[in-house]
Amino acid sequence: MLSRICRSQLRRFHHSPIFLMKRKLCDFSSPTPPSDNKPEQPQAPVHPEAQASDPAKRQAIRATTPPVIIAARNRRQAVMTDSAVLTDQSIPLNAVEAQLKGLLVDVAEYINKSQEAAEGEKEGKNVNEPVILRWAGGWVRDKLLGAESNDIDVAINNMTGEAFALRLRDYCDADPAHRERHSIGPADVGNLHKIARNPDKSKHLETTTIKLFGLDVDLVNLRKETYTEDSRHPQVEFGTAEEDALRRDATVNALFYNLHTGKVEDFTGGMKDMERKLIRTPLEPLQTFMDDPLRVLRLIRFACRLGFTIDEETKAVMGDERVLEALKLKISRERVGVELEKMLKGPDPFSSLTYINNLSLYYTLFTDSSRSDFPRPPLTSWPIAYQTLHSLSTTLATPGSIYSILVTSPESAYFAWNLAALVPFANLPDDPPLKGGKPAPPLATQAAREGYRAPNKLTDVITASHKNRTAILAMRDLVVRPASGDEGKKMERDRLGMAIREWDSRPGAGANWRLQVLYAVLVDVAERTTGQGKETVEDVLKEWQAFLDHLVEMDLLDAPSVKRIIDGKELAKVLGVKPGKWMGQALEVVMAWQLRNPMVSDPEGAVEEVRKRKKELGIE
Repeated sequence: MLSRICRSQLRRFHHSPIFLMKRKLCDFSSPTPPSDNKPEQPQAPVHPEAQASDPAKRQAIRATTPPVIIAARNRRQAVMTDSAVLTDQSIPLNAVEAQLKGLLVDVAEYINKSQEAAEGEKEGKNVNEPVILRWAGGWVRDKLLGAESNDIDVAINNMTGEAFALRLRDYCDADPAHRERHSIGPADVGNLHKIARNPDKSKHLETTTIKLFGLDVDLVNLRKETYTEDSRHPQVEFGTAEEDALRRDATVNALFYNLHTGKVEDFTGGMKDMERKLIRTPLEPLQTFMDDPLRVLRLIRFACRLGFTIDEETKAVMGDERVLEALKLKISRERVGVELEKMLKGPDPFSSLTYINNLSLYYTLFTDSSRSDFPRPPLTSWPIAYQTLHSLSTTLATPGSIYSILVTSPESAYFAWNLAALVPFANLPDDPPLKGGKPAPPLATQAAREGYRAPNKLTDVITASHKNRTAILAMRDLVVRPASGDEGKKMERDRLGMAIREWDSRPGAGANWRLQVLYAVLVDVAERTTGQGKETVEDVLKEWQAFLDHLVEMDLLDAPSVKRIIDGKELAKVLGVKPGKWMGQALEVVMAWQLRNPMVSDPEGAVEEVRKRKKELGIE
């Protein structure tokens, strides 16, 4: 769903509010929520300095304003033609959003009128204000881009999300007319779910989630975050709308839609950055990234998802050694993995890996941070590998092509980009065996498992791709450029089919031989198109296409899923012997016979083949 929205954004941009705002063709007004034409609540206050008319008062206010706020306002004014926080920009709401807006605004008024009850529930520096509601962040951004969103974050100026949600339920239950007024059906107001604060998962403040009219609504108070140098867990407190905007990762994610005015509020210059398709931090970039280094990865993800570019000043700091060290030490590998997964599953994984390479992030992400001696592979030829995968998955992805044969599902597409990311480890020597003689996992597997907590299913594919690459290359050569005297071997269906089954089953079931071949392709291209005697990418790919075409011709793509014509128990019964250790090898003989005789359904020929080899198989 996400990628479909992203792909459609460029087509829809010329119909989006932000484009129409630039052309000043019309004024979008939100559909009127069900109401009785009651007067609107007071609009959200702007910061006092902007309201003060007397220069002396402005100077006095400015003297008490925190330096970080002043710096952020200066950054904002540098990209804005004026300093207005409250814009004239409206957002067109669909029917359900208008229904939700009407309900929330009425609940806020209901709370404001219940002054005695509300006094005990209001908190923070805005306690003397009426309840003001804003939709925040991603919903505002996506709507301005012309994209729909089913997730809405509601920012409340002086109540916790839980307190507001409880009053919302009170409002719905207080008078049947309230439900009728907003057309609230039995299933339109879901259960409340309180999500506790969990700093280790980057959840710094508890939120309350509720399903309203089919939309996922998160309720949370406006907040201010203060970081200390030695911790990535901020001190969180109630904040103003401006403070809440400044704590966000990018200006385009820091916009608010004020439910009472029906207008967008911009404290950081996000509207201008939307027009310029620019990713920029609300605060000075170094402070932003040192406060929470994970924002480096988040900005890459948003840039690639939205098709925006990252501001040069911001980009220059993303690769700063201090930021990279903080990212390695302060951020859990699970959080790194979540961001990397979203990048590689997003609409532009190629640009994601390009940013990672250009910003010198590779050794920070693909590593085992618990090992000071973890190898750093050379990256000189790495761009060729992920550029090749990009070409294979886009312009070269035709029926019967390398990509269409080897990548058969969204999951395998995600795994393919993981493999492309790990190509630099292909030729590094393995670690010494573990205690007891067990082979150490390949370095690529360790980088994925420890660097970003890749799941076992993915690490099994990575391990198999590393271990079987030499055998895959040998089979490719046997088919495409056989040695003298081996020309006929490529027609031995059992030789090829049994090899494919072997690749697919080891080191574990689901090792996905197709992705292993793709990994071999990417490494081969990276190696043969650089250095002395380099070849062209096209020439290397032609060989792999010929190899796969031969497998298609031999009808071997589904060799791992071929069921045995006879099982072990039945085979033992026919041979008149007891089941034993011999059965595993004997069943392999049966499968090889099947691959040589694909049109035969009678198992007698396979049984006879086993009889001929009884002594070799240890059958007594």
